[in-house]
Amino acid sequence: MKITVVGTGYVGMSMCVLLAAQHDVTALDIDVTRVAKINAGYSTIEDAEIEAALTAGGLSLKATTDENKAYSQAEFVIVATPTNYDEQKNHFDTSSVEQVIASSIAVNPYATIIIKSTVPIGFTQSARQNASYENILFSPEFLREGSALYDNYYPSRIVVGEHGQRAETFAYILKNACKKPNVDVIFTGSDEAEAMKLFANNYLAMRVAFFNELDTYAHCSGLNTKEIIDGIVLDPRIGSDYNNPSFGYGGYCLPKDTKQLTANLSATNCLLIPAIVEANDRRKQHIVSSILSTTAKCVGIYKLAMKSGSDNHRSAAVVDIIKSLVKRGIKVLVYDPSVAQPADQDFELLQDVHEFAQRADVILANRVEEEIEFAANKIFTRDIYHNN
Repeated sequence: MKITVVGTGYVGMSMCVLLAAQHDVTALDIDVTRVAKINAGYSTIEDAEIEAALTAGGLSLKATTDENKAYSQAEFVIVATPTNYDEQKNHFDTSSVEQVIASSIAVNPYATIIIKSTVPIGFTQSARQNASYENILFSPEFLREGSALYDNYYPSRIVVGEHGQRAETFAYILKNACKKPNVDVIFTGSDEAEAMKLFANNYLAMRVAFFNELDTYAHCSGLNTKEIIDGIVLDPRIGSDYNNPSFGYGGYCLPKDTKQLTANLSATNCLLIPAIVEANDRRKQHIVSSILSTTAKCVGIYKLAMKSGSDNHRSAAVVDIIKSLVKRGIKVLVYDPSVAQPADQDFELLQDVHEFAQRADVILANRVEEEIEFAANKIFTRDIYHNN
């Protein structure tokens, strides 16, 4: 089939590579640098499986910035553009998705549009009505940053928010492209699929916030966090996923999805989801307070990305921590080879890890990696298990 994927972030890029092994895939992006990377055989994101698949070759994948070329022959248009949370409107900014839907219909009024971007509950039905176009489906993704293609090869489940032939066709395309046998395939209403995505991510955020709050208590009370967690997770009803303390959840999904679901629930008497957002903010405040209680005048931040193996630092907890420290007159150094010096100059960016460690009084490391272990006597971290 001829498939167009719009947006080449971690959802779109992994979708492109997954489907290009069996189908004719066109990646559409407004970023000429990303388009050039894909056409040269490189990934737009840091993902070992994607890079390996591109190196191995054999994919029918091309990229373009030309909407007419991308949409005109497409049987499926997969939307994977970002939907950032708008703090002023208390709602996802879905303008990029709406623009793709309008452009796709204008060029090709026969394509089936599949929304992979995370959207508010009720968005797909509203989009169909606003565009007077029924051929729009929602299919949530459940991917980890840094392991997006792997999670497409071995999905926990495939969900399509519609009952009917076109939903079954798209589910078959995904199932046939993955490597996992006997994948669970679920067909639901579009509202239910949208809710499934948001509530799933809110549960993961709750897990992170729970173990972070446990660690805050232990840290303030002089208790051994590891001993407590080791005992708790042996209960099979709890398990050891998402149990490693951090500076707070961050990344593409959890911050915006918790705020969106909080907004969705504003007319109800629900308390738990809003509390997750508040707990994450308080965790970051605890980390800042812990640093301010020292005599450190210069604080080093070891990498902005929220976890190892990822180059994404969007909404990372440490970004808010930096802002709080700078407001209090603390000099901040950052070591992160994947980041360019920001225009606002809130911190000084260093490329030499030894100079970085020598100049910093304290080093904040959300995740400790081997290259910084030589400076262990300066490191402040809550990373217990050295995993993500």
